[in-house]
Amino acid sequence: MKVYLLLMLMAALMSFVITPAVRVIGVRGRVYTPRRKRDMHREPIPKLGGVAMAAAVLGGLCIAGTIPFLDGIFMNPDPIRGLLVALLIIIVVGVADDLWDLHWTMKLAGQVSAGLMVALGGIRVEAMPVGWIPVGNEAAQIILTVFVVVLTMNAFNFIDGLDGLAAGVAVIGGSAFFLYSYLLTRTINAYDYSNMATMLMALLVGACAGFLPHNFQPARIFMGEVGALLIGLLMATAAVAVTADVGALAGFRFRNVPAYMPILLPLAVMLLPLLDLLMAVIRRTARRSSPFSADRGHIHHKLVDGGYTHRQAVLLLYLWAFVVAYGVVALNYFRSDVVLIVIGVALVAMLVLTLWPWIVRRLYYRKLRQLRAARAAKTAQLLDAEQASLTKTEQRRVTRERQ
Repeated sequence: MKVYLLLMLMAALMSFVITPAVRVIGVRGRVYTPRRKRDMHREPIPKLGGVAMAAAVLGGLCIAGTIPFLDGIFMNPDPIRGLLVALLIIIVVGVADDLWDLHWTMKLAGQVSAGLMVALGGIRVEAMPVGWIPVGNEAAQIILTVFVVVLTMNAFNFIDGLDGLAAGVAVIGGSAFFLYSYLLTRTINAYDYSNMATMLMALLVGACAGFLPHNFQPARIFMGEVGALLIGLLMATAAVAVTADVGALAGFRFRNVPAYMPILLPLAVMLLPLLDLLMAVIRRTARRSSPFSADRGHIHHKLVDGGYTHRQAVLLLYLWAFVVAYGVVALNYFRSDVVLIVIGVALVAMLVLTLWPWIVRRLYYRKLRQLRAARAAKTAQLLDAEQASLTKTEQRRVTRERQ
């Protein structure tokens, strides 16, 4: 654990130190995000922050390669080489998109290429976690791996809409994934604790944690396309590495590690990004527009439009990520009935908290309607009384005329 924590700390320090230098480059090069209707910021803010995160991850990999404790990971260099090529691809594609706003087809081609490099390096979906159905066909393994990588990249890209949101969710979800992967490694192998997924999560959490102070609201720099693609790539690679570990499959069966965890945990960690991605695709397809086109219909936009401040919306989504990710991890180490009750109560409380602005607004408008109805009724009574008074006056006038 100490080695992984040291890697996490080193990645955090590198990311924290490199980010200001990248910001200076972004300011001087005027690499700004254009002001759009859906954006939450008012002033131009430089991008390219993901370059600092990627540099921290690459530096962490270099350090990890010199640590004897992690020799088991680097014994076969092919997976690391594939991952390094994938990292270089997303850096090039991400920087190009930050500079020139590439067409979505070019970005998708870069994402597919990165996923392909990971798969060709040997990190593949070798078994479907649901039912542990083996995937024996090499082409099918590669296609599934590329699909997982591309899906995860776009999921995190879609939630990168508020200051600190994507980085913070990655820290929370990645730390939960890191904890589970490390404890699973200890369960499976009592002699070698080196594990690809654990190392990648340590580096990702460190890189995001070091970047977050510069990116939290009010942000001084955005992670840009590089940062979102980096988070998605490492998350997906770690998830595939866990599910593809043949030794882990035996551990799931014979060491009382729940068999659903390798698929449930990555889904829990990425619940918010995947949910937002699904809703965006449905929403944009219904409008007959490209699923990759931008709009202001994301979850974080709805929270801000509903009444939460920028920072409150981000913290609320952090809380959702924490409850779901660590709740699923807790299922592995505590009594499931107790954990499920706690998770259920927490989710209900979170749902009420999320909907609170709409609840308050609904109660306000209901009270307003009641006041208006009471005022209308009182006005009607006054009009009736006035009409009755006029009628009596008219009757007296007619009586006097007859006399």
